[in-house]
Amino acid sequence: MAWASWTTTGIYPGAGGVRTEEAGVISGNLTLHTTWTGAAAQVAVQFSGSSDWFTLSGSPVECDSEQDSRDLHQAVVEALRSGGGGGVPAEWAGRAA
Repeated sequence: MAWASWTTTGIYPGAGGVRTEEAGVISGNLTLHTTWTGAAAQVAVQFSGSSDWFTLSGSPVECDSEQDSRDLHQAVVEALRSGGGGGVPAEWAGRAA
């Protein structure tokens, strides 16, 4: 079974924060983690240094390849930095697993 993961630390969301399934909208110093398991990618955020992870709204996302999941991770990093209280970017949200 193929899998890969990426983590980006020190993300400060723009105005409006980011939306999670468990905690609603959060903001502050966040860490983003994406795990690809061969067919889908799970995307989660946490307050940097915390042990609790929150599922990003719109996750999981169907990803057919490791490269797709890496591209998703980078798109989410950029979306988080933009803020707006969103989750997985719209261009990926239609691929919900």
